[in-house]
Amino acid sequence: MKTELTLHERTLSLFRYPKRNNETLQAWDAGDEYLINHIEEMTLEENQHILILNDNFGALSCWFSQRHRVTMMSDSFISQKGTQCNLDLNDCVNVTFASTMADIPADVDLVLIQLPKSNRHLIWQLSQLRHSLPKSVPVIAVNKAKDIHSSTLKLFEKHLGETKTSLAWKKHRLVFSQANTPSPQPVSASTQWSVDGEDITLNNLPNVYSGESLDLGARFMIQNLPVDPTLNHVVDLGCGNGVLSVKMGQLNPSIKLTCVDESYMAVASARQNLISNLGDNREIDCIANNCLEGLNLENVDLVMCNPPFHQQQAITDHIAWQMFCDAKQILGSKGQLLVIGNRHLGYDVKLARLFGKSNVKVVAANKKFVILQATK
Repeated sequence: MKTELTLHERTLSLFRYPKRNNETLQAWDAGDEYLINHIEEMTLEENQHILILNDNFGALSCWFSQRHRVTMMSDSFISQKGTQCNLDLNDCVNVTFASTMADIPADVDLVLIQLPKSNRHLIWQLSQLRHSLPKSVPVIAVNKAKDIHSSTLKLFEKHLGETKTSLAWKKHRLVFSQANTPSPQPVSASTQWSVDGEDITLNNLPNVYSGESLDLGARFMIQNLPVDPTLNHVVDLGCGNGVLSVKMGQLNPSIKLTCVDESYMAVASARQNLISNLGDNREIDCIANNCLEGLNLENVDLVMCNPPFHQQQAITDHIAWQMFCDAKQILGSKGQLLVIGNRHLGYDVKLARLFGKSNVKVVAANKKFVILQATK
């Protein structure tokens, strides 16, 4: 696994976050290289204000901060943390960080975008750019060529303006656009819908996972959550829009709820959904973080977890393992971790290794999912 990006007689050391021994995934991709090469060939004047959207682990921010002012906007706590670590590692000039719910800066000279996985998130970002940028500001996006469809380009044309693409290079393609569409479409920041069969209404900001309908795993999980009067503090790890916490709060009216996610939009959505469904007098806390790293939590009674198995575009199980380890650390004696996952992921093996085989049991299962309970 390469850790040094060398281009134009300059080298950056770059690591993913959190930094792991025996890491197999790079902290940048050919899309980052394509953008860097293209901008270097443009010979920009010094000290331009470059807005970078969705920089995965800071390759673009580190590179362009040497000669320009950089604002890095991302919905990912982990991406921002990784970018800061790589800036420090390479003695780079600091950049300005903001979430993608923040206002677009007023004095931007150039916009660079790593296209997000979610079209809802992309539409939100394009809409914000259209309403904030002068027509003269170039917008250049990058993604794998196979993921830039004609529908992707139509989204640019509808919500931003005139759009064209580059030739492919190392299986990546650039998208060139500008904020000049004559009739920009209004885009709502939130999508609202009710959960079938439940007294739950959810608001979902643009980058919330499964933000347009309840995913099958969450539906199966809410059908199997416990009613337990001995519970005091429940943590929803990887909370998304907070639906599990809302249901737990309905089933157990006296519990304290802590929701944690690495998406700023997920955390904001969960907070809004807890208040709107449970009332504003409940004891809740919603935190953007890398799993439970550095949080002052202890003697927790129950941790609920629906682990992701992607980090940006990469498939990985290290996030689930960190979630399980972090959960064990904060659980009190006899505290429980409740995990749902696809049957093929083999979480029972990981949990048995961590908690002991006799302390892990199946709570419920169907053809696709299994819910496991591990007791400390």
